Amino acid sequence: MRVLVPFDAERPKTRLADLLDERERSALARAMLDDVLAAVRAAGGEPTVLSTAPIDVDAPVRVDDRALTPAVNDALADAAPESPAAVVMADLGLATGDALADLFDADAEVAIVPGRGGGTNALVVRHPEFRVDYHGLSYRDHRRIAAEIDADVAVVDSHRLSTDVDERADLVELLLHGDGRATAWLRDAGFELAVEGGRAGVRR
Repeated sequence: MRVLVPFDAERPKTRLADLLDERERSALARAMLDDVLAAVRAAGGEPTVLSTAPIDVDAPVRVDDRALTPAVNDALADAAPESPAAVVMADLGLATGDALADLFDADAEVAIVPGRGGGTNALVVRHPEFRVDYHGLSYRDHRRIAAEIDADVAVVDSHRLSTDVDERADLVELLLHGDGRATAWLRDAGFELAVEGGRAGVRR
């Protein structure tokens, strides 16, 4: 299966700016990208990084500096109509081959992994007319788009794929459940779990 992995090579993880400087945010983002690419391959997928700028990575790179929606839709349009395609976000630091294999094997024309807050963290498209819309509550929009073209939908419930790393609280999930390069990077950078006000947090 052809798998697009969108990646912001220029301004990654800006919501972590209160915790990490620009160099560190870039390093963490690249570590998560490497983890996702490894998970895609472990699930039998063939990843292509859809990057906002040229990057040196162990995968084919398609450079497109436009917003996510038109960039992904043009890439999907270039796919062979009879072949399924997937879109897996680059910040799914807990992704594993098993979790992605469950998504890839979902028996539906459109299979969706919702993210927290109404986003879409990953999807598989088997319907030639389906196009994405990542503006706003994209999970709801993707359900609507599928209904408009009479495509059947499967919602894949996966903790590992629904956890995208954008904010400080998300680092807790990486330290608790991760075992890839991103988790190793956090530990090497001096981050550890801590209890803050009765809840798990991170400290450095």
